[in-house]
Amino acid sequence: MTVVLAGVGADTTNVGTVAPLYDDGRFEYVPIPEKTRETDEEETFGSWPLRGRKGVAADLTTRIRPRPIGDDDLVLSGEDLAGWPLHRDPNFEALSYGEHRAGYVSRLRSLEAGDAVGFYAGLSDGDRTHRYLIGSFTVEEVAVVTPETPPEEREAILERFPENAHAKRASGTELYREEKAVVLLAGREPGGLLARDPVRISDYYVAAGNERAQYYLRERVSEKLSVVAGRENMTFKPAYECSIPAERFHELLGEPGDRPVDEPA
Repeated sequence: MTVVLAGVGADTTNVGTVAPLYDDGRFEYVPIPEKTRETDEEETFGSWPLRGRKGVAADLTTRIRPRPIGDDDLVLSGEDLAGWPLHRDPNFEALSYGEHRAGYVSRLRSLEAGDAVGFYAGLSDGDRTHRYLIGSFTVEEVAVVTPETPPEEREAILERFPENAHAKRASGTELYREEKAVVLLAGREPGGLLARDPVRISDYYVAAGNERAQYYLRERVSEKLSVVAGRENMTFKPAYECSIPAERFHELLGEPGDRPVDEPA
């Protein structure tokens, strides 16, 4: 394994909508809401600027659920929404990413320096939502904090990842989800958030034996990226392991305006 594809960004589960994809190829990346106010992150829904038009992330929705799975009663709107902090993960400026989802941790912790992480998110062109690759970075360091990690080791790890969202919401050496293992990645170039022309990696159809349409990884994308593990159904943003060399992955992701991964094989 040399590349992991990770699903990120706000969606209908937590903000009631997905970010827009504009006609000119520009798009919005909106991080998910932070689950707690107790964080050092300064960016909020009211400060996060939109890239494709005037406004801020708060203009894209009227209600958010910071903890949609564990606390459905926490619903914010108006000024409370605008002032709520973002869980900026990945942080494309600092090239940092962290995860506590078990399926993600098992894949990401196996990466080594020189490998790559590609990030995909749901985007809507106003007609149909699809999953798109929106950015990436080259892995520089991988660290894992578990419930058994000694406090002094935890402190040293968190100090090496000051711009990571999981480190920002930690209380001393205690992570927000202290019962879970968390993998932290530091990145380097090549990498960053694409300026425009994200790469569509999903199809939407009714599979044999199903009654409703769902999102599936496009077959030609799977072939070009040499996907070796990960569910074909990508409705719930699974992580994908790819055996394609990291350098080739960055070439296929391309520069703004170039969409070679999405071309027919």
